[in-house]
Amino acid sequence: MRIAETFASLQGEGMLAGVPSFFIRTTGCNLRCAWCDTPYTSWAPEGTRVSVADLVGRARVAGRHHIVVTGGEPLLQREIGALTRALRVAGFHVTVETAGTLAPELDCNLLSLSPKTSNSDPDGRWRERHIALRTDLAPLATLLARHPDHQLKFVVRGAADLPEILALVERLGAARERVLLMPEGRTAAEVGSRAELVGRLCFEHGLRYSPRLHLDLFGPGRGL
Repeated sequence: MRIAETFASLQGEGMLAGVPSFFIRTTGCNLRCAWCDTPYTSWAPEGTRVSVADLVGRARVAGRHHIVVTGGEPLLQREIGALTRALRVAGFHVTVETAGTLAPELDCNLLSLSPKTSNSDPDGRWRERHIALRTDLAPLATLLARHPDHQLKFVVRGAADLPEILALVERLGAARERVLLMPEGRTAAEVGSRAELVGRLCFEHGLRYSPRLHLDLFGPGRGL
């Protein structure tokens, strides 16, 4: 698999925020989000080839029960099924983070879906492809049907994002208690500037709030 980095830290986002975890970050992405906070896995992907056996060995050495397979877009990796099955067989709790634009077979305890909305659309030559991929809901619907233990995380820049998010949740038939709103930002200050607004939107619409603890605790950077 093409891997950007592996590291142990606290899960920063979603339903398991705050849980000590071991992260396996793949490199390469089929989207180009305007606000991407890991450009070294998308806009300019970096990384090396690492075997599934090596990754499972690193997880064992890390000594954390919770494993997070993230990216980039990990579902681009043809070995994703083999890796997630091997981690589950080894007794780990596995979360897989994905934008939901692909639907390969995989095995996980929690599928963390991050559907992209129009606030992610980039300028330039990637724009048309990015929009086409994020608006094709067939892979996303397939993943939701296969994995009842899931969460949907949406990046929010402002209140104007809510109608689009709610319409998407409705189209997917998703349960609102599994939908989380997360303030956009590459730093704790940027996230904090939107936190109150996003919290109010969660309260008004019966959705969950997701922090970005890694930024609050460690700041931006790799391996955090």
